[in-house]
Amino acid sequence: MVKPTIPAIAHLTEAERLGATLTVIDGPDLGSTVVVDRADGVVAGDGGEWLTDEMLTDADALMDREESRSLVYGERRVFIDTIAPRPTMLIFGAGHIAQPLSVIARELGFRVVVADARAAWATQERFPDVDELIVAWPGKVFDHIEPDSKLYVVMLSHDARFEIPVFEAVHNTPIKYLGAMGSRRTHAMRVERLRADGWTDEQVDAIHGPIGLDLRGKTPAETAVAIAGEIILVRYGGGSALSLSGTDVAIHGV
Repeated sequence: MVKPTIPAIAHLTEAERLGATLTVIDGPDLGSTVVVDRADGVVAGDGGEWLTDEMLTDADALMDREESRSLVYGERRVFIDTIAPRPTMLIFGAGHIAQPLSVIARELGFRVVVADARAAWATQERFPDVDELIVAWPGKVFDHIEPDSKLYVVMLSHDARFEIPVFEAVHNTPIKYLGAMGSRRTHAMRVERLRADGWTDEQVDAIHGPIGLDLRGKTPAETAVAIAGEIILVRYGGGSALSLSGTDVAIHGV
């Protein structure tokens, strides 16, 4: 049965559901499109007689990376266009690094939440453009923010009163990114504590600590850029984080 694609695409976007459109852009069935909801499968289109399991498998992989790409299947070239919900960056610690990082994150398309129990730091004057500002301890924050695969957690305070509850809340959850501020010595102590709390080697290795890429930055804004760069690397995967000059890697995701 033919089902309209535009309402299905609109529903995915408005409901912030992960999905994709698959459109034949060359070869037989040129212009034919199907819409896939990651959770529900094919939800609209022309019936997709040309649609194969291989295409759906590739679409799944691209959705995981929030990536769009055209691929060739026999006589057909199919453009797989991912429709991804806006991810959330949850920043704990409303200090000087959090201010530029929250601005950068908004420009990168994140829903930005800043949380801090210190009311003097977590103010609208310091964070006028964030989506949500929470003055509370971490336990209260996770009462209404679900640690899912769209969540990126940034720990900018290694005060145990903040850090321990955050790590407890995200343990064994599918969050996309967990970065933690602190020196290498601080991180080594953190890892020792987490292993004692039941974290596996794989879970510990997934923590980005010390947080950020090595850019040799000094100011809060430069540190924020280094953190944002690492998050971009994790978000899309496959990047080298090397200078493009003198390399043959793809430029800007092309």
